[in-house]
Amino acid sequence: MKKSACLKRMLQSGQLEFLMEAHNGLSAKIVEETGFKGIWGSGLSISAALGVRDNNEASWTQVIDVLEFMSDATSIPILLDGDTGYGNFNNMRRLVKKLEQRDIAGVCIEDKLFPKTNSFIAGEAQPLADIDEFCGKIKAARDTQKDPDFVIVARVEAFIAGWGLDEALRRAEAYRLAGADAILIHSKKSNPSDIESFMQEWGNRHPVIIVPTKYYSTPVDYFRQLGISMVIWANHNIRASVQTMQDTSKKIFEEQSLTGVEENIVTVSEIFRLQGAEELQQAEKIYLPTAGKQVNSIILAASQGHLGKLTHSKPKTLLMLHNKTLLETLIEKLNKVGIKDVTVVRGFEKNKINFLNIATVDNDLYAETKELYSLFLAKDKIKDNTVISYGDIVFRSYILNDLLNDSNDITIIVSADAVIDPNKEKDFVRASKPYNKELYSEGVFLKEASTGLDQSLINGEFIGLWKVSGKGSRIVKDALDRLSMLQDFKQMTTNHLLNEIVKEHPVAIKYIQGSWIDVDTLVDLHQADEM
Repeated sequence: MKKSACLKRMLQSGQLEFLMEAHNGLSAKIVEETGFKGIWGSGLSISAALGVRDNNEASWTQVIDVLEFMSDATSIPILLDGDTGYGNFNNMRRLVKKLEQRDIAGVCIEDKLFPKTNSFIAGEAQPLADIDEFCGKIKAARDTQKDPDFVIVARVEAFIAGWGLDEALRRAEAYRLAGADAILIHSKKSNPSDIESFMQEWGNRHPVIIVPTKYYSTPVDYFRQLGISMVIWANHNIRASVQTMQDTSKKIFEEQSLTGVEENIVTVSEIFRLQGAEELQQAEKIYLPTAGKQVNSIILAASQGHLGKLTHSKPKTLLMLHNKTLLETLIEKLNKVGIKDVTVVRGFEKNKINFLNIATVDNDLYAETKELYSLFLAKDKIKDNTVISYGDIVFRSYILNDLLNDSNDITIIVSADAVIDPNKEKDFVRASKPYNKELYSEGVFLKEASTGLDQSLINGEFIGLWKVSGKGSRIVKDALDRLSMLQDFKQMTTNHLLNEIVKEHPVAIKYIQGSWIDVDTLVDLHQADEM
């Protein structure tokens, strides 16, 4: 059932129903979990949570933003305390439109002037709106709503403003005839005498809502006897949270310790539960390409690079890109797809690579070795599912997703639009098939990888990003062991390893076009910054 229909059914149930105040997504979820069937989106509480007065200082769009989080966090209806409708009939029309878009079940508007004044602030004038003008707002709301069950409540402030019973009845009847679904009769007395006198004359001609904030000691059974349809507990969650926050902050400040408060506040785990952290973990298992797998990564970042002053005292992988280093950008991409186990092979100025949540392996011979030696030092980190990457490449996220979704034992990413540049040494590859955008890269395998490959044989460029499965990791480690026995091993590159592997086992190719940059020059860095 729609939220609006649920709220309308509550009003028409013939039983006393209750709404509980909430002022943000978290409090709304708590209200629902407690068992309440509906939520009061309190203007006072939302304003207070935003740190402003309940005098329309928070704009209606800011209130709508809060309501959207409340609605998304819950499945029960929300009745908004819409103050005076935030303006005239035209503002009211737009308000209803926006509320319906966010699945808010209804709105309550009060017959005072904009900007409103809270009904319980002593000494402030409480001027009432013209009856005909207020009825026009109700009719404008009715004509705007697309959901026939959207609820419009008219709040009568006659008692608050010092008028008597006759004026309250006159206004309530006019609002009923204008199309309001219910009348909220408000009073600031400490006893229910205003409510009693109104209900005796009203004769149950239309649903009536009350807010017993001031006459809180009255038993709810008495409200049932009067024929009240709904009670709103209007501001108690915000008041309770303020008291708790004041006490907690004071205790921590005075004691300079958390020991005295820890037993009296919820655990961080409870916050995570209310936020739906467990659902996200389950969703990650379904939607992330690492779902159901323990995937780790090795980043080869030992070299200094040759970008002049930029790499004079820091490795190339620490050059800045979009306010982050190349290495941080790469680690962030890995983390976003669920790869949290990241090992970085350091070398030049190794102590400057000291990020949290990474493991490190040091290649102290970085000046006299190539990247294959770095990988050999991290051989124990090559596990059942491992992504291996150079530390100076920038690529779009979809490339990593495609790589992780590949089912081959060993897969490398190859750029099909390789450009031969005599000033740059590139890892060219010869493949079993050239790139074909119609066939994408299904069933394409590596034949040879070399920086000196004949131009007529080049099908693309290995970008420095590849993946191995459980079986693939064993194949890679065996090949590394064999090559490590050779005299010139320290000068070998990934190309040598790939060529060694393809002697006995296929290496799959996943083609891409563009969407990556190998940062070797200042021009490369500028292009990467624009990508």
